Order: sequence, then C-alpha cells, then structure tokens
Amino acid sequence: MTDTEAFLKTARQVVTDEARALDALAESLNEDFAEAVQLILQATGRIIISGIGKSGHIGHKIAATLASTGTPAYFVHPAEASHGDLGMVSKGDVVLAISNSGEAPELVNLLAFTRRFGIPLIGLSSKPESTLMKQADVHLLIPSLGEACGFGMVPSISTTLTLAMGDALAIALMKHRDFKPEDFRAFHPGGKLGAQLSTVRDLMHADLPVVRSGTSMSEALLVMSQKSFGVVGVTDDADRLLGIVTDGDLRRNMDGLLNKTTDEVMTRDPLTIAPNAMAEEAVGIMNDRKITSLFVVDPDADGQAQGLLHIHDCLRVGLG
Repeated sequence: MTDTEAFLKTARQVVTDEARALDALAESLNEDFAEAVQLILQATGRIIISGIGKSGHIGHKIAATLASTGTPAYFVHPAEASHGDLGMVSKGDVVLAISNSGEAPELVNLLAFTRRFGIPLIGLSSKPESTLMKQADVHLLIPSLGEACGFGMVPSISTTLTLAMGDALAIALMKHRDFKPEDFRAFHPGGKLGAQLSTVRDLMHADLPVVRSGTSMSEALLVMSQKSFGVVGVTDDADRLLGIVTDGDLRRNMDGLLNKTTDEVMTRDPLTIAPNAMAEEAVGIMNDRKITSLFVVDPDADGQAQGLLHIHDCLRVGLG
C-alpha cells in the first residue's frame, strides 16, 4: 500500500467512525435533551459554558453558536473560575459543564458553586456515573464509543459528538424562539455571511434620482448625470413611482429627445423591490433581467419610491 492509499484509508475510517457515532447520538436523544432545552428557555440570565482541554475548545464554539442564535451565552474557563471568574455566574444563569470523562478536576469549584447557590447545572458527558453527571440537574449523555484513533486517547469521536449536541441545543432553541434570518444578521454584520443576510434597506440609496411627471428630458438628463446611477425615476405629486428612464430608453428616443418629456420616454410600471427583501434576491433579479439597478418601493407605502439599489452596492459587500 502506498503512502497516499494509507492516508486516504485512515481518513475514511475516521470520517466513517464519526458518522456512525453521530447516528448513535441521534438515536440516543431522549426527554433529557428536551428538559435541557426547557431549562435554558426558562433562564432569566445567561448560559455559562465551561470545560477544560478539548472540551473547552468545543465549549467556546457552543457558546458562540448559542449567542449568535438568540440565546445569550459565554464561556468561562474553569481554572479562571477558581480565581475570581465565578463572579461571572449569578442567579438566573444556567451552567452547561462539559467533560467527556465527567471527572475533570478543574470543574470541581464551579460545580460546587452551582450547588451552593442553586444555579441549574446541565452536565454533558459520556459517563453517566461520573461526578459531573451525579451533581447535574439535567444530563446530556453522549454515547461512549471510544475515539477514532483506535486507542481511546485522541479526542475525536467524543468531541464530534459534543459539538453536535451543542449544535442540536442551539438550533432547537433557535427554532423555538422563531429566530429569523434578519435576527441572525444582527449578530453577523460582517463578512460573507453578513452580506448574504443583508436586506435591500441595508444597502439602498435614499438620495434618489427622481423627477416629477411631465419634466422635460433636458432637466431629467441633468438629474441622471448628477446622481450617476444611469437611471432616473418619474414620480407623481404624491411621490408614487410611475416609471423610469434608462439608457435604453434614451437610445430608443434619440430623435428629438430634448424636445420630449419624461412621460413620453419612460418605461412605465418598472420592476421594483421591497425594502425588506433580501439583497441576494435583488441581485438575482438584476442578473436575470440584465439590469443594473432597482427602485425600492414599499408595497405598504402607496407605491412611493423609498430608495434605489445598484448592482455595485451589492458587489461592494460581496454579493453578485
């Protein structure tokens, strides 16, 4: 067997073992999981996640996922907890302590603190008879299936199961709270994810290139040039969008253009988009119709133009 073949064989074995373990975890979930979700929903404070070593790394991720999906949470390092950070835990909080063995000595003081002050404790472990699980109010038990290394030494299957359990908690809570994409974006304003979750209102221009119905094309061209969007909207006296004048409209009306009014040149009942629509949807419309901008009209605002979204605004934030 070549090195390449050996590497791939090992990699496939690891992934297969972890996939089977995840199936076992899914089958093992019971009313204890539902009890943990209810306990968190009832919390008036925050969810404190704690763990040491690899469990701590997974705990950081679980805390971040909870916090970003509508469940306030943060990670407290168990060693730091013993040196003052226990002050970060208070009445109304719920503690989620993670230890595969359930015997991590660094958790002792945190566990004792929760018992002393009546703070609900959720234990996440693979050992039901461990110290952690005996003290916990609610038990999240992951299957004890060894590790992918074959020696039971390298946290792999256990950390995968712990991570999956955390994701299951976060998403169950998120769905119960009816957490929506716009809520998610409030916690993810940056990066590609933030761009994908942007709404039209987030990116649109409020300084609109518009003129009143009946305006001469010479004046309309001046507004189009000043605003630099390559389009001008035509509105009535109530600011309702009646039509738009685009570069295409100009080309089709070159003969005697300056002697015409916008009403003679414009495209009537143009395609628009609502301010609450996702910006990604607007990009799809512009790409499909091969146009570069959309006027933003709120259907609940009597057809009034509220903004303009240009394809460049979307490209600037990573959409397109």
